[in-house]
Parts: sequence; C-alpha cells; structure tokens
Amino acid sequence: MTTHEVSRIVSLRFPPETSGRPMMYHLAKRFDLTFNILQASINPRQEGHMILELSGTRENYAQGISYLQEHGIRITPVANQITRDEEVCMHCGMCTAMCPSKALHLDLETRRVEFDRDKCTACNQCVLVCPVHAMQVHIDPDDLVTP
Repeated sequence: MTTHEVSRIVSLRFPPETSGRPMMYHLAKRFDLTFNILQASINPRQEGHMILELSGTRENYAQGISYLQEHGIRITPVANQITRDEEVCMHCGMCTAMCPSKALHLDLETRRVEFDRDKCTACNQCVLVCPVHAMQVHIDPDDLVTP
C-alpha cells in the first residue's frame, strides 16, 4: 500500500495559554510532520498567529491537526482567506509577477491567470497590486490578534 503525502499551508491561532508550549516540536516528533514557518507572531502569555506549511502522510497530518485543535489552536487553510472575483478579473497578469509562491500563474495556452489555492500563502501581494481589486482577503474578525 502506498502512503499518500500531503502538504498544506495553514493559519494557526494560538490562545495565550498555548503560545509558550512547544507545539511544533510535537508535530515533528510525535506525528512525523515537517513544517516550514512562513510567518509568525507569537509571544508568551499572549494570543499568537502563525502561517505554516505542514507536510506528511495524510494520516499523520490528520492526527497532527487534531492534536493542535485539542489544545485550543484554531486552524484555517490559508487558501480560504484569499479569493478572486472571477467576474471582475481581467487576467492582466500583474498579480503573477508579485506572487512568491506561484499560486497565481499565467496559463500560456488559455492566456488566463490561474489560481492554485493550495499554494497560496496569503501574503496579500496580489491584493495590493490588482488594478481592479479582483483579489480579496477575507479575515474572520474573531481571528484578529490584538496587541
């Protein structure tokens, strides 16, 4: 039986009581997951936020996500935070030049901009550069971190 690997970029919100614990260590040690921290703002005894690329087998990934949730960490796939209004997009390609993860790329055959949500890191560069505001970031007000 072949083991299927997954790699997802997720946004984690840590409650104050969890922000000082070695959660990433446990993901690697207990669940054999690899991670790449793309962005982080974590301070002891304060709510924290991290954008993380998490990879491993489907089973280990699911167990790792459950482990984080059991410790009060809110998990949102980053791709769920960025959307594109298909009716407004002109497919000009400006966003493709700014996209560091190549989630936005030009299909040379169709000459249309394609959006691969699984590669999106929610860096917001596409939102800033889009001349018609077709790219939008949606953040749940409950997820905002206060200083």
